[in-house]
Amino acid sequence: MSRYRVSMDIGGTFTDCVAYDEQERTYAASKASTTPADLTEGVFAALEQVVGSPTEIAFTVHGTTQGINSFLQRRGVRVLLLVTEGTGDVYQIARGNRARLYDLHYFKPEPLVHRRDTIEIPGRLNCAGEERSPLDEGAVRAAAHRFRDEGFESIAVAFLFSYRNPEHELRAREILREELGVEVSVTLSHVVAREWREYERTSSTVLDAYTGPIVRRYLERLETEMRSRGLGVTLHVMQSSGGMVSAQAARELTLQTLLSGPVGGTMGGVALARLLARPNLICIDMGGTSFDVSLVVDGKPDVSTEAELEGFPVLMPVVNIHTVGAGGGSIAYEEAGVLRVGPESAGAEPGPASYGRGGVRPTVTDANVVLGRVDPAWFAGGRMKLDVEAARIAVASLGATLGLDATVLAEGICDVVNAKMAQAIRTLTVEKGIEPRGFSLVAFGGAGGMHATFLARELEIAEVIVPPLPGAFSAWGMLETELRKDFAQSFYALFDGSDRSAIVKHLEEMESEGHANLREQGVAESAIRVEHFMDLRYVGQEYTLVVPVNGPEEVSSDSFVDTVGARFHATHQRRFGHANPGAPMEMVVLRTTVLGDLGRPQPRAQQADPDAVYPLERRPVVFGNTVHETTVVHRADLPIGCRLEGPAIVAEETATTVLPPGASLTVNELGALLINVGLEA
Repeated sequence: MSRYRVSMDIGGTFTDCVAYDEQERTYAASKASTTPADLTEGVFAALEQVVGSPTEIAFTVHGTTQGINSFLQRRGVRVLLLVTEGTGDVYQIARGNRARLYDLHYFKPEPLVHRRDTIEIPGRLNCAGEERSPLDEGAVRAAAHRFRDEGFESIAVAFLFSYRNPEHELRAREILREELGVEVSVTLSHVVAREWREYERTSSTVLDAYTGPIVRRYLERLETEMRSRGLGVTLHVMQSSGGMVSAQAARELTLQTLLSGPVGGTMGGVALARLLARPNLICIDMGGTSFDVSLVVDGKPDVSTEAELEGFPVLMPVVNIHTVGAGGGSIAYEEAGVLRVGPESAGAEPGPASYGRGGVRPTVTDANVVLGRVDPAWFAGGRMKLDVEAARIAVASLGATLGLDATVLAEGICDVVNAKMAQAIRTLTVEKGIEPRGFSLVAFGGAGGMHATFLARELEIAEVIVPPLPGAFSAWGMLETELRKDFAQSFYALFDGSDRSAIVKHLEEMESEGHANLREQGVAESAIRVEHFMDLRYVGQEYTLVVPVNGPEEVSSDSFVDTVGARFHATHQRRFGHANPGAPMEMVVLRTTVLGDLGRPQPRAQQADPDAVYPLERRPVVFGNTVHETTVVHRADLPIGCRLEGPAIVAEETATTVLPPGASLTVNELGALLINVGLEA
C-alpha cells in the first residue's frame, strides 16, 4: 500500500531524499552523491535508502537543478528568436547596468541568442493590442525552414504588445507546428510573461526556450523511470515561487523550475515560522557547493515578481535567494599573499581531500576536519569515513605557502568563509533596510549548523534554529508546500478608482483560470485559495511595489482607493524610508496567485524528558586557536527538553552542528535545536 510522502532535492554535491511515513508518522532522510552525467542515478540512489519501492509512494515532489545548471554552464540548446519587425536589436541592446555604471571591469553578459539568429517578422499590434498590420505568415514559414535547415532546437517568439493580444504569437505557433511538427519546442512570450517591458519579456522567453528542452527531457526520463518502477501517483516539481506544480505542467513552462531546488529550504522556513511562532527568519543553506540566503517575513516567503540571473532579467515570481560560492567543498587558495575561499568548489568528484577520492586542494570541510569539528567516522551517517591525515596534508600544504601551521590556517579558512557568508546575509537584510537582529537564524544544509553560531554572533542575532533533518531540510520543506499558479496582467492606469469595474473583471478572470488549472492538477475546489495583488507606484517613478488586495470585493468597495493606497504608502515607507501620501499613484500590473492544498505531514508528537541520560564522549576541538575538551553527541540520542552547554558537537546522519564555547542549546518538542549563541548583554 502507498504510505510515503517523498521529496527529492538535487544539490551540487549531494542528492537528498526525505520520506514521511503516513502510518508511523515519522520521517527518514538519505543522501547520495549527485551524478552530473545522469542526475536520475543520484535520485534513485537516495530514494532506495528510504523507500523500498516507488509503489509505496503516495505523494512525491522533486526539486531539480537541471535547468539552472544548463544555463549557468551555458549548455542550453540553440535558439531561433522571432520578433516584431523593427525590434530585432532589443534583446542585444538590453539595458545598462546602473549598479555598475562606473565599474571599468563590467561587461554585459553574452546574449543567449546571437543577432544573426534573430528574425524580424512583419506584422504589428499597437499598445492597446489592436492590429495595425497583419502577421506575415510567409515570413514565419521561412523562419521554420531556416530552423530545420540550420539545426536549431528551440524557437522563442516575442512579438510586440503580445501581452495585450496574443493572436499573432498563437498563429505563429500554429504555422511553426504545421511546418515542423507538433513536437517542436516553441516558447511564446505572452505565455511566459503577460507583462510589459519588452526587453525583460524577451529575455524571459529566450531563457525558457534555451533551457526548456533540456528540462523537459530530464523530467520525461525521470517520470518514465519512476513509472516503470511502479510509481502510481503524479510527480510534482517545485517552482521558483515556492509552490509546486505537476511534472506535466512543469514541462509546459520550464522557466518556473529554474530555482526549484533552493526554494524548498525557504518553504521549510515558512513551516517553521508557523510551528515555532517565530514569524521572522533568516534561512541559510550551506551545502557542498554554495551558500543560499532567503527570508521569511511575517510568516511568508520573501517573493519578488522578477529576478536577475547572471545579468539576464526574468519576469516570474521567485523567492528572493542570494547565493554565493561558499560551501563545504569551497576550495581555499592563496592569491597575492592573501587567503581566499571559493567560489570554486571541489564538488562531488573528486571532493574535499578528506573524502579520499583524489582531491588534494584544501576545502572548508577539510578545515573543519583538521579543527576536530567533524566526526570522521560518522560522516553522512557513517556511510563515509573521512581521511583526517589527507585533510591535514592539504591544509598544511597551503599553510606552508602562507607561513601558517595547519591548525591556524584551518581556523583562518573558516573565518574567511564565515565573513563571506555574513556579507551575503547583509545583502538581503541590511542593504534593504532590514535589521537582522530582529530575526532568528535557521541553519540547514550539511554544513549550515557548523558555521551558523559564528555567523549569528557576527550579525548580533541572538538565536539559531537547527531544524530536524537539517542536511535534507530543503527536501523536507518541499513536503510543506502547496500547488501554486501565478497570473499577471498589465494594467496601466491612474489609481483613482475610475477603472474599478475593469480591475474586477481582470481579477475574476485570472481567479477563474487559476481554479480551472488547479482542478486539472487534481486539487479539490474546497482546497483552493486565492491571493490578489497590484503593482503600484507614484506617478513619475520607474519601478513599482507589490501591494496585496483583498479580492474583487475590496476593489468594489467605496474605501478601495484609501485602503489600498494606505498599504502602498506604508510599504514605500518600510522599503525606502519615506512616503508621499498626497502624491498621485498609478497601477501597472494586476496579479493573482492561486494555491492548492494537497495535504501536509502530521508527525507524531514527542514527549519531553529533560532528565534522561544519554551517551556522549569528549574530544579535543579547536576554537579560537585554543584546544577545548568538547562534548560530542549524536542528535538522535538527545532527549526532548534537554539542555547542552558548549563547546559541543552534535552529529547526525545528514549534518553536523557546532556549539562553540559560551553557546548553549535546548531541544524543543519538535526536535529542533534552539541555540542561544551567547551574545554579551
